Amino acid sequence: MSAESTVPSPAGQARGLGSSPVSVLPQRDGTGSPRLPAGRPAARRGSSLALLVADGAAALPGSLVLAGAPHRPLLAALLVGASLLLRPRPVRPPSGVLDDLPALCGRTAVVWLVLAALLAAYAPQHALSAPALAAGFLLHAVSGCAGRAAVHHRHRTALVNRPRAALVVGPVATAQNVASALLRHPRCGLRPVGIVTDDPGGTTTLPVLATDEEVRRAVVQNGVRDVLAVDPSVRPRQAALLGALAESGCAVWELDAEPPAQAGAPSYPAGDRIAAYPCRRLEPAAARPGGAGKRVLDVTVSGVLLLLLSPLLLACAATLRVVGGPGVLFRQERVGQGGRPFTLLKFRTHRPADEHESATRWSVADERRMPWFCRFLRRTSLDELLQLWNVFRGDMSLVGPRPERPYFVARFSQTYPGYAARHRMPAGITGLAQINGLRGDTSIEDRARFDNAYIDDWSLWRDVCILLRTAVALVRPTGS
Repeated sequence: MSAESTVPSPAGQARGLGSSPVSVLPQRDGTGSPRLPAGRPAARRGSSLALLVADGAAALPGSLVLAGAPHRPLLAALLVGASLLLRPRPVRPPSGVLDDLPALCGRTAVVWLVLAALLAAYAPQHALSAPALAAGFLLHAVSGCAGRAAVHHRHRTALVNRPRAALVVGPVATAQNVASALLRHPRCGLRPVGIVTDDPGGTTTLPVLATDEEVRRAVVQNGVRDVLAVDPSVRPRQAALLGALAESGCAVWELDAEPPAQAGAPSYPAGDRIAAYPCRRLEPAAARPGGAGKRVLDVTVSGVLLLLLSPLLLACAATLRVVGGPGVLFRQERVGQGGRPFTLLKFRTHRPADEHESATRWSVADERRMPWFCRFLRRTSLDELLQLWNVFRGDMSLVGPRPERPYFVARFSQTYPGYAARHRMPAGITGLAQINGLRGDTSIEDRARFDNAYIDDWSLWRDVCILLRTAVALVRPTGS
């Protein structure tokens, strides 16, 4: 479990922790997310409905060659259905019918060959001749190409004439380069209206948005529907902002704005490009199955424990008041599920010099200045019991990745692959990493690996097993 505060250990320095503070967007609504307009419909994607209609209609001219076949309406319906089932996947961004041509012709040929085989097997007297088969294929393919060409032309015209407002999130220099590329290529259909950054500086032709209020105003006034994160470090640092933008109906894209490091090793889906930048759409994380069961377990167990342990909590608070003076509660901002900050509660066992020290120094587990009772609380983990209230109110779960301070979340997310992925699940009082000895000043890389393994293999029974193993570990405490 994380310590409440203060001096960077040699192990922490060896992991590459710096001393410079990391700026984050000010949070003003108490939830860690900017106040953005809610209830808007999701950003529109490239419409596939028109392509669906075009592909279905393309089969009708080809069905003219079936004039003498029995059950012609049924065969025509089968032709349309097969054409829709085997329709080509839309190319993104849609550029023209030539991109669709190979797949369209190949799938059309398969449809007609299957239809000819069925007629030959079940109605030999009406089997298609080679000229009729070729004519049906050509009519179908030409109609499909014409329909798709019309849809693509309409879509490209709409992109140029009615571009969607977009925000670019990332360092000013990189964001300005991407914004300039979008303006030079209007067929992308995006019109950048501002740059969101946590490190203002540099020259830009677009407004620089550095606070949540400025972001909210830009979204409302410009009708922003697309967000481009142009630097890999943006996602973990500004996960709350990107999540809030996605919830407000914006499509959030991650762009690779750097030159490829190695030819032939793409890290983004083939064909997904914005102004020729490789990209992927960041979808909101789906709720994990069993989430309701996990919450019921959290509320039930934390509520019962708070009632049963209330005399112990009162005794600890009273003793700490006598030994350490006023101020027995310790409140600290930690990062929870989805990158949203919350206020974590503990018994105060150490008094940092100031708020900056509390937020940016790693551990005080070896401090000899603490009174004997504070050392006892830390050794037995009794100082963590107040987090049962965090669990009961929904800030945390009983089992999950241990929450860390925003400063260290930003640092670790940049240094250790997979660290930011820990925030897919609610933070916990204990977890798989903790019962495997990864507490206090231990490997951050190992913690992230164990936490992600817990999330990937989650089950309600596994939560119960971790709680039981934690209870056993408390009998032989080693401190945090």
